[in-house]
Amino acid sequence: MGLLWGPAYAESLSSAFSYGVASMAMVFVNKAVIMQYVHSMTLLTLQQLATALFIHFGQVLGMSKRKDLSIATAKKLLPVSIFYNANVAFALASLKGVNIPMYIAIKRLTPLAVLVSGFLRGKGKPSTQVSLSVVCTALGVLVAALGDFSFDLYGYSMALISVFFQTMYLILVEKSGADDGLSSMELMFYNSILSIPFLFFIIVATGEFPHSLSVLSEKTASASFSVILLISLVMGIVLNYTMFWCTIVNSALTTTIVGVLKGVGSTTLGFVVLGGVKVHALNVTGLVINTFGGVWYSYAKYTQKKKLPRRVAPDEESHPHK
Repeated sequence: MGLLWGPAYAESLSSAFSYGVASMAMVFVNKAVIMQYVHSMTLLTLQQLATALFIHFGQVLGMSKRKDLSIATAKKLLPVSIFYNANVAFALASLKGVNIPMYIAIKRLTPLAVLVSGFLRGKGKPSTQVSLSVVCTALGVLVAALGDFSFDLYGYSMALISVFFQTMYLILVEKSGADDGLSSMELMFYNSILSIPFLFFIIVATGEFPHSLSVLSEKTASASFSVILLISLVMGIVLNYTMFWCTIVNSALTTTIVGVLKGVGSTTLGFVVLGGVKVHALNVTGLVINTFGGVWYSYAKYTQKKKLPRRVAPDEESHPHK
C-alpha cells in the first residue's frame, strides 16, 4: 500500500489532474481570443515565443535547470514539434466555426486514433469493452453532428485533422521523453525553439503577417482583450508543461484518457459559456452518447490496467521496451 500511495503515485495523479484542468481552461481561453482575433497562426506563434522566453529567463534567473541545446536531440525532436504545431494550428482553426461542445466531442475521437495507431504498430487488438466504447464515442459525434444547426464543414474538417496530429504528437512525446531522458521543461524548450522559425514562415507565407500584428496592436487597446491574450499566452505555457509532464510520467494513452474525462466538464460549460450553441434534441443526444462513450472508454482502460502485472502496469501505449 505504501508503494501505491508513494511519491510516484502522487506525481502520476498530480500530472494527470494538472493536465486535465489546464486543457479544459485552454479551450475556453482560445475560443475567447479567436472570437475577437481570427489570426490563429499568429496567436500560436506568440504562445510559442512566450514559452521559449519564459524558460530562457527562468534558467537565467536560476529558477529552472536544463541541459545545453543539442543539435542531435533537436533533429530527433523535430517531428514532435511539427505534429504539435499542426495539432494546435488545426484545433485553433476549427474553433473559428465549431462550438465548444462539438469541438470537445470531435476531439474525443483521439482515443480511437491512438488505439488504431497502436494496433498498426503491433500493440495488439484492444479489448471488447474498449472497442465498443470508442465506437460509441464515434457514433455520438455522428448523431450530434446531424443535430448541429451551426454545422460548419470547414471547422469539422479542421478538428478531425487535429485529432490525427494530436495522436501522432502524443505518441512521439512519450517515446522521446522515455528514450532521451528529457524533462518536461526541456521538451517544452526544444519544442518552442523548433516551432518559432516554422511558424514564422507559415504566417508570412499565408499572408497573416504583418497584417495580423497591426490588427493585434489595435485590439490590445482594449484592456479586456489584452487580459484575455495574456491569459492565453500563460495558459499556453501551462498546458504545454502539463501535457509533456503527464505523457512522460504516465503514457500517451493516459494523457488521452484525461483529455476525454475533462471533456465532460468542458461540454457542460460549453453550453453556457461564450455562446454560439443552438440546442437541438439530436445534438444533445449525440453529445450524451459521445460523453458516455468517453467515460466508458476511460473505465475500460482503468480496469484493464488494474489487471496487468505491476511490471507492465503502464498500459498498452506505455514506454516501449528497448
